[in-house]
Parts: sequence; C-alpha cells; structure tokens
Amino acid sequence: MKIIAPSLLSADFTNLANQIRYAEIGGAGWMHCDIMDGHFVPNLTFGPLVVSAVKRCTKLPVDAHLMIEKPDKLIPDFIKAGADYITVHQEEVKHLHRTITMIKDAGVKAGVAINPATPVDTLSEIIEFVDMVLVMSVNPGFGGQKFIPSALGKIAELAEIRELTGLDYLIQVDGGVNRENTGDISKAGCDVLVAGSAVFSTENISAAVMELKNIAEEK
Repeated sequence: MKIIAPSLLSADFTNLANQIRYAEIGGAGWMHCDIMDGHFVPNLTFGPLVVSAVKRCTKLPVDAHLMIEKPDKLIPDFIKAGADYITVHQEEVKHLHRTITMIKDAGVKAGVAINPATPVDTLSEIIEFVDMVLVMSVNPGFGGQKFIPSALGKIAELAEIRELTGLDYLIQVDGGVNRENTGDISKAGCDVLVAGSAVFSTENISAAVMELKNIAEEK
C-alpha cells in the first residue's frame, strides 16, 4: 500500500484543522511536518508546538522531518509533542547511530534523510537500524521546488538493497511530488510520497490527495 503524506508546510495555517480534515477525507495516510531552523536550511518554519497541535487534529501518524542543526537537542521535545516518526539528516548528525537509538528507545519510529547530492552508500552502516529512509528530491529549505529526477535512481537503489537484505525500512520521497511524477516515483519503489503544493495549493484538497493515491497505487 502506498502512503500519501501531505506536507503541512504548504497548508493554510489559519485553517489548519480543516485542511488536515480535507486531506484525511481524500485518503491521506500520514501528516508530514517539515521542521526548518534557518541554519541547516535557509528557511524557518515551525517547531514542537505546531506538531503537538497537528497531533490533536488527527489520528493519523504524524511525521516530523527535522531539517535542523544539532537535532539531538530538540528530539525530546518532538517526542513529547507526539511525533510518530522523526527523521534526521545524515549530513548533519555527527553520531547518527546514537541519535537513531535515542529516537527508537522512546518508542518512536526513526528515519534518516539524504539530500540530493548525498549518495545512498553513505547509509551503509546505519540502514539496518532505521525504520525509514527519506530521499530528498529537491534541495531542502523551500516548498514548491521542481523534482530532481536523479532521486528515482536512489529510490530504486534503496528498494534493491531492501530486497537483497530482507530489511523492512520504508522509502519516502519529499520534494516536487505531483500528479505527473507520482507514477514513476511509486514504480521506483517508494512507499511514502510527501506532497505539499500538489495537495494544498489546489481547489480541492481531498480530490488532490485521492488522485495522487490512485496514481501511486496503479504502479
């Protein structure tokens, strides 16, 4: 089953509860929160308080993607806020095994993300310990960017590694996902498709989620 995880970065925060409800009606499987600190990436978004508010608005898993410096300092706050998945960046975390272990020991699923210029093989020593690998298909920092096609090769590589090793991590992609490329992303082996503008910048949020899910499931 393919999961559509609408990115709340693109939602209307003056009407957040209804935006989430519309996405749920369309068949969204998770809610994705892009956390940016203005340092690791050039944009500044929101923190644990908003994640906590999202958690109160939905029964779906809440997925916190930490695009921040020194995430270990804030991970306990996101755990307390109720995040079901917490993803950190391979490029930022110095002691990745320790960080992943900290997340998992709290009963939260742990993910690791790689930027477009980071090869999959940098994860060789950590991949057996994670619940999810997030392939960034844009350079992180802003919504609405164009999908970088080389991400498809990374997704396929991760799917092959999973098949050969018998591991069960999820493969997620984030950045530029839309109705034109969802089929190719799904076919490459992606399980969780994060979509922001393609969902919340449309006239009908529910219909947009349903269309993406149907396209993904067809592949």
